[in-house]
Amino acid sequence: MEEDIKSFLDYLASEKKYSKNTLAANNNDLNQLAEYAKSEGLRNGHGTSEPRLNAELLSGYLHSLRGRKYKPSTVARKVAAAKSFLKFMVNRGKLRGDLAPNLASPQVSKPLPKPLSVSEVRRLLSEPAKLSTIDAKRDKTMLEVLYATGLRASELMALNTRDIDLRKNTVRCLGTGSKSRVIPIDPPVSRLIKEYIDVVRPDLLSNEKEVALFLNRRGERLTRQGFWQIIQGYADKVGLSGKVTPRSLRHSFAAHKLKNGADLESVQELLGHAHISTTRAYTQAELRP
Repeated sequence: MEEDIKSFLDYLASEKKYSKNTLAANNNDLNQLAEYAKSEGLRNGHGTSEPRLNAELLSGYLHSLRGRKYKPSTVARKVAAAKSFLKFMVNRGKLRGDLAPNLASPQVSKPLPKPLSVSEVRRLLSEPAKLSTIDAKRDKTMLEVLYATGLRASELMALNTRDIDLRKNTVRCLGTGSKSRVIPIDPPVSRLIKEYIDVVRPDLLSNEKEVALFLNRRGERLTRQGFWQIIQGYADKVGLSGKVTPRSLRHSFAAHKLKNGADLESVQELLGHAHISTTRAYTQAELRP
């Protein structure tokens, strides 16, 4: 089964363009299935022979997951990984028949998005401007761009200088599944990006070949973890500890857009959601003044 799992992960990476984090989660979940199958094979006296995927084994695997007292969301993720793997195996002719119905996923209620209020966003975005350092000027630009576009933190960190069109006032990003989308930005944000590119970024740059838009102190592409620490630092300063993550500004972008009259379809397109039901959740989010 290990070779089949490897082939499946290669397929997810090359064809589906899954992120490293998603691939790692699938690898962990499917190896857990493989280990369970091996243990069942030994327990039933099959020795080291290749474990066979069948309805009985999958039902037992599901029971074992529930016995470990995982959160429903964790079980749902592991079941989803197994189902995708089973479909892959059927499509490749490695399995006959659909075994997925033997894996019933638990119902998982997704919590509603928790956007910041407009006043909280203003407090957060104004904090870097209180400092005149190069880092603070970069941070101001990053936070403004994040709130102005609704990008995911990983998408923001993946931006290159060529993704910014200052003539058209747009940002191009590569989202989930390598799907590209172009997001318009207001002229003030466009001017802020221009000042960053012209004045701030050159002071951070150490290698002229570097194409990343946002750089760390070493002149390299800023990581998502590094950005998370930056945003947490400003949240602490303005009294929003525990309430702010990079995703908070994405949530706030969507909720505030909808409150101000934007239609669901346009916000769905801006966020890069595959399903409009995901976008619709923002209409139910609690908005504070």
